[in-house]
Amino acid sequence: MIRTPYDPSREGAQMSFDGRMSYGDYLRLDTILTAQAPLSDAHDEMLFIVQHQASEIWMRLVIHELTSVCDHIARDDLAPSFKMLARVSRILDQLNSAWDVLRTMTPSEYTAFRDALGMSSGFQSFQYRAIEFLAGNKNASMMRPHAHKPDIHAWLEKILHAPSIYDQSIRLLARKGFAIDQSMLMRDCSLTYEANESVRAAWLTIYRDPEAHWSLYELAEKLVDFEDYFRRWRFNHVTTVERIIGFKTGTGGTSGVNYLRKMLDVVLFPELWAVRTDL
Repeated sequence: MIRTPYDPSREGAQMSFDGRMSYGDYLRLDTILTAQAPLSDAHDEMLFIVQHQASEIWMRLVIHELTSVCDHIARDDLAPSFKMLARVSRILDQLNSAWDVLRTMTPSEYTAFRDALGMSSGFQSFQYRAIEFLAGNKNASMMRPHAHKPDIHAWLEKILHAPSIYDQSIRLLARKGFAIDQSMLMRDCSLTYEANESVRAAWLTIYRDPEAHWSLYELAEKLVDFEDYFRRWRFNHVTTVERIIGFKTGTGGTSGVNYLRKMLDVVLFPELWAVRTDL
């Protein structure tokens, strides 16, 4: 029996796109899929480029979500922020999976094209810097690698000085009647955050009676979930780099693995982790 080949047009599928927007047009695939330009003949350089470009696209969405989270918390509109923070955690899970793909590359395969990278390094990712700033890991010295791009530098400068998601959460605690030190509410948001006893006491009250403070309790857990996945992303980064280049200096001039390990010590929401011991 001869079967007639399936023809989607018989069910109404559009098959002609002359003058109409197609899937590729909407997603601008002609731009995205021509952005991979290896500088060597090494087979694995394509993997390296695609993995990092895909990660940057996911980071674009993380920034979009975290920026909106800050806005919603500032307006006491918590429900949408919960959904956004949950989404960010799932995105970070995707980014963690990306390291698994990159780890299929051996040290020998990376060495074949490493010189072609010049001084470029993930250390210079301005989107990663924006995510850290939005999350509260503020460090003005990390702006310097972006000084040659005035528009990007100005954008990061704005995020550096704006309240992070944790600053906004602490201000929310004060609006909800918790006795937060005035210094925490008036602090220079561009400076590195330091743990505060009044903030710790507020979170402890919330965790001791979740039912009485359910929205704030849920916010706290969403923040912890976010930092949990963020830590895993950092840890997988360290492991991947050590597996591929050992303890060599990074292409951007950092100490490589040793630098990345220092980042593992950064705690974004210290009081939320401290209350686990207090309970």
